[in-house]
Amino acid sequence: MAHRPKRTFRRRQAESSESDDAEDPSAEQEEEGWPSGGGGAEVAERQRRARRGPRGRGLVWASSRRAPDAASRADGGPTVGFSAHEEDETHPSLDSESDLRPSSDSTSSLEEKEASSIVKIPDAAFIQAARRKRELARAQSDFISLRVNHTSTTFDKKRSSEEDPESEPDDYEKSIPFTPKPQTLGQRMAEETTNRSEETSEESEEDENQDVWEQQQMKKARDINLSHCGESQTMKKLNTSISFPPVNLEIIKKQLNTRLTLLQDTHRLHQREYEKYVQDIKNSKAVIQNLESSSNQALSYKFYKSMKTYVENLIDCLNEKIINIQEVESAMHALLLKQAMMLLKRRQEELKYESAYLQQLSRKAETNGSLAVDEKSQWILEEIESRRTQRRQARVLSGNYTHQEGTSSDDELPSKEKTDFQKSQGDILQDCKKIFEDVHDEFCNIQNILLKFQQWREKFPDSYCEAFIGLCIPKLLNPLIRVQLLDWNPLKLDSVDLKQMPWFVSIREFMDNGVEDAANDDNPDKNILSAVINKTVVPRIIDFVESIWDPLSSSQTASLITHCRAALEECCTAENEVSKNKQGLLKSIVSRMQKAIEDDVFIPLYPKSAVENRTSPHSKFQERQFWAALKLFRNILLWNGLLPDDTLQDLGLGKLLNRYLIIALLNATPTPDTIRKCSQVAASLPEKWFENPAMKTSIPQLENFIQVLLQSAHKLSTCEFRNEVSEIILILVKIKAMNQAESIIDEHHLE
Repeated sequence: MAHRPKRTFRRRQAESSESDDAEDPSAEQEEEGWPSGGGGAEVAERQRRARRGPRGRGLVWASSRRAPDAASRADGGPTVGFSAHEEDETHPSLDSESDLRPSSDSTSSLEEKEASSIVKIPDAAFIQAARRKRELARAQSDFISLRVNHTSTTFDKKRSSEEDPESEPDDYEKSIPFTPKPQTLGQRMAEETTNRSEETSEESEEDENQDVWEQQQMKKARDINLSHCGESQTMKKLNTSISFPPVNLEIIKKQLNTRLTLLQDTHRLHQREYEKYVQDIKNSKAVIQNLESSSNQALSYKFYKSMKTYVENLIDCLNEKIINIQEVESAMHALLLKQAMMLLKRRQEELKYESAYLQQLSRKAETNGSLAVDEKSQWILEEIESRRTQRRQARVLSGNYTHQEGTSSDDELPSKEKTDFQKSQGDILQDCKKIFEDVHDEFCNIQNILLKFQQWREKFPDSYCEAFIGLCIPKLLNPLIRVQLLDWNPLKLDSVDLKQMPWFVSIREFMDNGVEDAANDDNPDKNILSAVINKTVVPRIIDFVESIWDPLSSSQTASLITHCRAALEECCTAENEVSKNKQGLLKSIVSRMQKAIEDDVFIPLYPKSAVENRTSPHSKFQERQFWAALKLFRNILLWNGLLPDDTLQDLGLGKLLNRYLIIALLNATPTPDTIRKCSQVAASLPEKWFENPAMKTSIPQLENFIQVLLQSAHKLSTCEFRNEVSEIILILVKIKAMNQAESIIDEHHLE
């Protein structure tokens, strides 16, 4: 911003110090014709304005340029002091011309003005000429016009100032009269009062004029800059004579490569910055999410605290009740074991007494002696016959005429023992219901417990997974599930299926509610049900298999196979996964069937004379024992699909068929009844073993059975039992003994 140039004011110097010292202001006034009173007023006025400060209108003595005509004057007139205002009015273009157009004339005139010490009073013609010269210079627009209107009379000035106070000229624009008129004392006093009252308004007007002057200077500077810029652009456009260096393709190519390298570097830099900004955005979003989630820290803390308290109370409750649960489980297991052992022991004792009675009967026939039977043996034999008679009557009433003697389970209990068993079982179940009588449903109801953990999983899934709740739930629910399984017997056909139990349904619903995470392989909730069955159900089934299951009972075996198949299907948590409990269950099943083969299979061999009569006690006993062994053979092969094929072939074919059944068939005379027995053996074999169409030979363990069929075919063919021979051929075809079947067909000319 341009600043207003500071004006230089100097006190007028006399031509000689003597004249100044000699002359008195009053004498000077008298010489000029000024009244003394006016001079005193002027002095007072100067003192007053000097006290006003630098912004007042006080007059100072200043040097003035010597008038051109003053040199021709021979004698100098009286000297008067010009104010700065009068000097500006006389020569207003000095400052502006010296700033805008410095020249030698202005410089010499300025030096001459500064060098001169005494100024002669110009006459009226000179003043008029100076005014015309100033107006002419103003018309040329070589300076910043102050637009000061000078009036010829004092009347016009006063009228203009009264009409427009803002148009009043500044101090340096006012002209000072050379010969002021004398003023009276009243005029001076009035002027003094007026000046004092206008002091404040004049200062404000001076500040406003100062701002106007600065704005004009700034406008002028902008105009000059714009004019210079336009001239420079015009010069650039018109200057076409500039010569450029010769064009070289290599230089251009090098410059382009350099430019391309710089752009690539810049692009890489921008790319890194972009990636950084993207990462910052992701981090910011993560922070925002964390902050939003952390806003609920109070609620989270409250939930975790309540959940911690709930789990601790649940664990304390289960730890307290687990002892009672184990007691009722032991009581129920002991009751069932007692019943199973009683039936097993009774069957073995009856077999032993009946076999001994038949041996005594054989010795009596050989020696023709008397038969001595003690009372206990007689009572046992009568009891056995009594139960058989009851079963025959029941079969007749039901219309079952195809039943074979020896295939019954013979598990009927006396009425008294049955009543005692039911009473004891009811007492145990009643004790089981009392275990959780004093416990709230939130700690003993499986559905309510799972609902608590479901709320945790929905509200805070991360902490739920980090706490491995899916692995803890099976352990927490184990005591409660054992209570519900107390009355569950997998050996009964009318027992409730696992999938229909309340705990199974509740766990399935809990897993289904978390189906959105089912696709996650690491989700532990999808294995809760299999873990519960593996750790709770399978051990209970193993206890039944090892202690209570009777492999000779077809009903128990069928029910056990159904529940084992359902449990093992749920137990497999992943493809081709085999748990330890599953292996333990299968091993216990194999062990129990092997024990049954060794302890319960007994087929006596009697002389043909003793068994020829189909109604003899020896023949009936042998038939019953054969069909009992065949029943066990059928029950063993029912495990096809759960047990490995080689295990079943070893148990059923190697240890039972070849050791017991084949010997009985070979010892018997081939009859249609023998072929019926062979047909039952072949019907018990799993069809899966013979599904291979390229199979030309049968299973190696069936070689003895094939030989029995061939011998029976040869003997029956001579007796004209062609239908039985055809049946033997069908049996051979079923077991894939194709060569043997073709040989019989060719030998007997059968179709």
